[in-house]
Amino acid sequence: MTYTLNVQESSASVDMTNSIKAVVYGPAYPSTALVINQKDFTKLYKEAGESSIISLTGLKDNQDVLIHDIQVDVRNGNIIHVDFYAVKKGQKITVNVPLTFVGVAEAVKAHGADLIKNIFEVEIEAEAKDLPHELEIDISVLKDINDHILVSDIKAPKGVKILSNEDDVIITASKHEEEKEEDAVLDMSAIEVSDQKGKKEEEGAE
Repeated sequence: MTYTLNVQESSASVDMTNSIKAVVYGPAYPSTALVINQKDFTKLYKEAGESSIISLTGLKDNQDVLIHDIQVDVRNGNIIHVDFYAVKKGQKITVNVPLTFVGVAEAVKAHGADLIKNIFEVEIEAEAKDLPHELEIDISVLKDINDHILVSDIKAPKGVKILSNEDDVIITASKHEEEKEEDAVLDMSAIEVSDQKGKKEEEGAE
């Protein structure tokens, strides 16, 4: 899926009210300063993330880009600057794509297992047109305790190569461990000694 964002080249005459400074660059694209609408970009970033192609409009020619870097104001959490990486047609790109977990695990329903998630994203390589926004992990294959899903179990879409270690465990159905609360043992002798010591100190002070 390709998202669209309207931008304009930065200049002294550009109104920066409710706007964010940005830059777009790439191997075959000269570094160009931009201005983008803060509200529009914040909404797009929540939907697209950093692994989806964004088509920048408002330039001489539309340009496909990836979000390469974002600077945030630590005081209020607002985005204050964005780096876009210009993508060439046919160029293969390496990015990290988030995993989403779908389905119901029988190991949880039937055996009360806990699902232990170890990996939340994987590294992939693909052309811009083939980049997935996310990869789905179907947990319904987890039937029994100790069942697990490996990176090698991911069914990659056409044109997508998974680069992460194929032996890495994404999620495991682990036996539920009951938390044991240890009863605190009240040491009455210690309290009595403490009280007696306190009384003696008070008597000595009189």
